[in-house]
Amino acid sequence: MKIEGEVVVMKKNLLDFKDVMASLLDRIHELLGRRVSLHLISSLQPGPANEKRGRLGKAAHLENWVTKIKTSVTAEETTFGVTFDWDESMGPPAAFVIKNHHHSQFYLKSLTLRGFPESEGGPIHFICNSWIYPSHRYRSDRVFFSNKAYLPSKTPELLKELREEELMNLRGNEKGGELKEWDRVYDYAYYNDLGAPEKGPNSVRPVLGGSPELPYPRRGKTGRKPNKSDPKSESKLALLNLNIYVPRDERFSHVKFSDVLVYALNAVTQVLVPEIASVCNKTINEFDSFGDVFHLYDGGIKLANGHTISKLRDIIPWEIFRELIRNGGERGFLKFPLPDILKESRSAWRTDEEFAREMLAGLNPVVISRLQEFPPKSNLDSAKYGNHDSSIREEHIEAYMNGLNVQEALEQNKLYILDHHDAIMPFVTRINTTNTKTYATRTLLLLQDDGTLKPLAIELSLPHPQGEPHGSVSKVFTPAETGVEASVWQLAKAYAAVNDSGYHQLISHWLQTHAVIEPFIIASNRQLSVVHPIYKLLHPHFRDTMNINALARHVLINSDGILEITVFPGRYAMELSSSMYKNWVFTDQALPKDLVKRGVAVEDPNSKNGVKLLIEDYPYAVDGLEIWSAIKTWVTEYCSFYYKDDKTVQTDIEIQSWWTELRTKGHGDKQHESWWPSMQTRDDLIESCTIIIWIASALHAAVNFGQYPYAGFLPNRPTVSRRFMPEPGTVEYTELAEDTDVAFLKTITPQLQTLLGISIIETLSQHSTDEVYLGQRESPNWTADDEALEAFKRFGKELELIENNIIRRNNDKRFKNRTGPVNIPYTLLYPNTTDYTREGGLTGKGIPNSVSI
Repeated sequence: MKIEGEVVVMKKNLLDFKDVMASLLDRIHELLGRRVSLHLISSLQPGPANEKRGRLGKAAHLENWVTKIKTSVTAEETTFGVTFDWDESMGPPAAFVIKNHHHSQFYLKSLTLRGFPESEGGPIHFICNSWIYPSHRYRSDRVFFSNKAYLPSKTPELLKELREEELMNLRGNEKGGELKEWDRVYDYAYYNDLGAPEKGPNSVRPVLGGSPELPYPRRGKTGRKPNKSDPKSESKLALLNLNIYVPRDERFSHVKFSDVLVYALNAVTQVLVPEIASVCNKTINEFDSFGDVFHLYDGGIKLANGHTISKLRDIIPWEIFRELIRNGGERGFLKFPLPDILKESRSAWRTDEEFAREMLAGLNPVVISRLQEFPPKSNLDSAKYGNHDSSIREEHIEAYMNGLNVQEALEQNKLYILDHHDAIMPFVTRINTTNTKTYATRTLLLLQDDGTLKPLAIELSLPHPQGEPHGSVSKVFTPAETGVEASVWQLAKAYAAVNDSGYHQLISHWLQTHAVIEPFIIASNRQLSVVHPIYKLLHPHFRDTMNINALARHVLINSDGILEITVFPGRYAMELSSSMYKNWVFTDQALPKDLVKRGVAVEDPNSKNGVKLLIEDYPYAVDGLEIWSAIKTWVTEYCSFYYKDDKTVQTDIEIQSWWTELRTKGHGDKQHESWWPSMQTRDDLIESCTIIIWIASALHAAVNFGQYPYAGFLPNRPTVSRRFMPEPGTVEYTELAEDTDVAFLKTITPQLQTLLGISIIETLSQHSTDEVYLGQRESPNWTADDEALEAFKRFGKELELIENNIIRRNNDKRFKNRTGPVNIPYTLLYPNTTDYTREGGLTGKGIPNSVSI
């Protein structure tokens, strides 16, 4: 019988101009008979050479390649016809082999076959989404399976060996040497690629991972040679070389790459900072007034004359210069979009109410906790650090307690704290040897009857001058509205915001989403076959993460990288995140458990998620619990279709290998922790998959896409403090009394770091134009199982209901924390499932499936 098929490929990789010549060579190869061939694999008849595998059908070729593939440099999908000669007795094919005899690679999206009587008339879909390199690059055939999901024990006999061989290929069999772009190897490595020891001792960074002192999740292996100056470190690529190895199918799509290119170009402006400073006609290190800051959005930094522009053009690569000038000068040099926090008012960000509200609905709403004993206690080792309990006393705060005493407030669950003391304090001495002058902070708050939080006190702490074992020296600051006291209070809030900004970027954002999810991606590809139902469930939530993490190691979190330049811990940033990884518990990443652990919710068996919020108007938690519940329901329905009982989980060899490797290798520094699920029950599987999806989608969205709306105006979220709180009688104190704004601006992030920081977070806050949101899939044919498809539809409908709930709550004036004085509706957990426009940009809403930026 003749079987007609459609193959969808994409030939070009946008911005790869060498591909023009490659296309011409491919056309020549095609004319010489070196074509792209496909062989269907029988699900019923064994092959004559190997009876463990299905018999191969006759070769078929992509038709009309020469006339269909153009030599343009744009990325275009092209559909080819393909006709197979097929013996009906071989049954419906369950897989196919593809061989590329051309000169260059192409992207294979799918193969669709029609007309099999046994398949009830429906088409057979093969969802491929993979780069196919010339055949000589592979040690074994490229095999793709149909979209049918199989547990290992239910796999057709003639597919089992193919399934196992494909996993072996992805593991690489301990392949040595530097991995090349066509290698399809997923393996683990320590974070030993952050330093640049060849530059000297100031650029050396310790290896993270593999030691009790500096534990860390594993990253993807690149196989690059050791650094000549330090064999423990991996050699680095040149800054402008973005060709960092990640498995080819984990690389950005052509659309995403073009979107992220601006990010990369902005990132390398770090090497251009001195040149920009030397040619601009003003002192670029300081903002002279808030007017200067506002001018970044109103008009940008104006270049004085054509000569200055010419000099800049000579020292800055054109692609970067074009991005800085923005659309041929329409936005002005370094002119930025107006952040949401300034759209309603240019002063509302200063209010105590907004300062507190952002702990519940800002870009870092995952740290605030309920105070359960007063004064606040420290968990630092007293033998090493001395006494670090808080110096805040009732007399400091009683005037601001709305008539309550401390005991009453504790009993009524009305005292809350943003506590960064223990996380920051072990690093303060080292950090303050640099140009940074920072404190470890505690911020105490009162939950008021209208649901808003009221700051009561901010404690700023430094290590004792006689040494760390002597404890801390602390000062307590309380709210004030007039005089120099009001200026001091504004500075105290800024110091607290600096701590929170650093913790947000390093811990809430980088560590607890980007870094911790990468081992799950590697383990899944090494141990779960593409036909495994759990692979199909999780795979969309891994898209682009390895690529964005590789870029981050290259230009963001590396020594002297953007993050070290712009965030207060500087060279100690990644060590700080390692110290926080010691406290990371996988099971506590479940939102209900996290809320209970922080004391902002209590267990309540009568509530939908088993918890009751103690701050009822907590936008992140309210919206998040609805999203969590929807994900949990979807995962439960999906897993229950394939796993009818606990024994099915226990006997699933791929699931058990996956979970063992994830614990012992991917998160190997935590392999002996007792909190890991044993993966012996269906509930273990459901809860673990729900947590993985939650981290990769909603948690990341909540801490990423609010960056520009709130921190695009850096005085609201300063990342660095450059001098200590002024003491009465000093010149700085007099300056603070005479000109609060100038003193404030001289204390927080300076101008050059502000420009660099804003340009990065603007890019990090943007949705790509090829974004795939929670409840969406790239292909409607991602599985052949109708029950799974129906459950996924229900998931999408539930997310649409949640969208409506969020809009309704944002419009309800009773919920003051949902918009606040700055009038920014809380939409960071708005799923955007209904949006298929693919417009992207600074929308401030939408939950992508994965950690993709």
